[in-house]
Amino acid sequence: MNHAPIVPVILPALVAALMLIDRRIGSQRALAWLSALLLAGCSAWMLTLAADGWRGVYLVGNWAAPWGIVLVADRLSVLMVALTSLLALITLASVQNGWDSRGEHFHPLMQIQLMGLNGAFMTGDLFNLFVFFEALLIASYGLLVHGDGSARIRAGLTTVALNLVGSALFLIGASLLYGVTGTLNFADLALRVAQLDGAGVTLAHTGALLLLTVFCLKAAILPLGFWLPGTYGPAGPAVAALFAVMTKVGIYAVLRLFTLVFGNSAGALAEVAFPWIVLPAAAGYLLAMICSLAGTDLRKLASMLVMASAAFLLIGIGRASEASIAAAVYYLPHTTLSAAALFLVAGLVTRSRGERSGDRLVAGPAPLSPALVGGLFFLSAMAVAGMPPLGGFIGKAMLLLSMLPDEGLPAAIGTIGWLWFIILAGSLFGLIALARAGSTLFWKSDGPTAPDAMPVGWREALPVVIALAAIAGIAIGAAPLQRYAQATATDLLQTDALIDEVLTTRPRPGLHQPLPQTFR
Repeated sequence: MNHAPIVPVILPALVAALMLIDRRIGSQRALAWLSALLLAGCSAWMLTLAADGWRGVYLVGNWAAPWGIVLVADRLSVLMVALTSLLALITLASVQNGWDSRGEHFHPLMQIQLMGLNGAFMTGDLFNLFVFFEALLIASYGLLVHGDGSARIRAGLTTVALNLVGSALFLIGASLLYGVTGTLNFADLALRVAQLDGAGVTLAHTGALLLLTVFCLKAAILPLGFWLPGTYGPAGPAVAALFAVMTKVGIYAVLRLFTLVFGNSAGALAEVAFPWIVLPAAAGYLLAMICSLAGTDLRKLASMLVMASAAFLLIGIGRASEASIAAAVYYLPHTTLSAAALFLVAGLVTRSRGERSGDRLVAGPAPLSPALVGGLFFLSAMAVAGMPPLGGFIGKAMLLLSMLPDEGLPAAIGTIGWLWFIILAGSLFGLIALARAGSTLFWKSDGPTAPDAMPVGWREALPVVIALAAIAGIAIGAAPLQRYAQATATDLLQTDALIDEVLTTRPRPGLHQPLPQTFR
């Protein structure tokens, strides 16, 4: 048994426990870097294995599925773990100026956050998806209020209230599925859902739509996403950068559950969610981009663009074709890193303008280090807007091309022309919003430098540079990443091999007694 799938879950949990024993900030920083580097190495290794078709099924406690807890490493889950590991490194690099010392438990909370994120991506059953959701959400509340401030406390309370509602709906949906199938293991659910009939289909259908609602709430898809700007806006730049992957957990859950369990082989429940996804996702994308035009500060503008990117990903998933899902998978790491870079740039803008003006989109004091900060903003804005030659443009082009019928563009005008219009119009609105922000911040200075403004050096800029380098790598390595995304989409739509591997993986012999025959 390959033990790599358990490492991204157990390592941050152990490191968090050690940090609670030794609370010195220097020790916690050292442990955090050690954990992040080990996570990055493990995820890079698994990513290399997964690119060649490897699937890792890890039986936690050495109990076979569906009775025991199963972790599954495939192309999609490993990609998400690798992306989270990279964001962890960027976040750690951005708090080395002492921001992590404003509260006692920043690093332990971050490790719990990483455990929850990685566990949600790796788990092979619905109940443990709920458990890891709750772990990462509890940690996110603590990270959100790190550094104090009434705005952060209000944001934390709002997030708690909304996610309590989401958690209740999650449990109800999972209970309905368990009641009619007797299992919560994804692979086993896929087999049993296909055999349902009568009232069982109705109950499972209700449970599936409840779960879809929960996942869209967590992904901040409008009209369920109005909580996000008020939550991400007050957060510290480093925390907001790490939170850029939080909405992608909801996207991942939709992609995993509604292709594996409710995919094209689910009988009466085949593709139950896809008719409900595209229209609200498209409307949410356009509305979020329009709202970005009214952004009052750079962090809230970035928050609206995060909402738009999640909706864009759901458009690709909702189209439910191999090409559209591949486009979404390709676009996902690019948009996550781009949002993280823009949140970090907002922190640099505040540092260079002073706290009074901060990153508010109004004319203010002349910023220090305008060339460096302005250059980083320009590159981050290009990435977020999906401008060529960066990977966002490639991802959007892949999605647009995936919608074309065999007859080409003329035949598509009457069927998907409205969707093309929404995507292109939304992209234009986002570009205008970012151009307005840049011109206001760097070209409309109306006074002397603020007394509390501080220059931005390469040490402070390093996390943004790392994110931008990764974004450039996505564009440079577009061809192999496209092949990886295509293979991921194929795996997601052709689930037989994954189901068979999960349910036929046997425990290692000699570690415990097998289950009695009556429980098989």
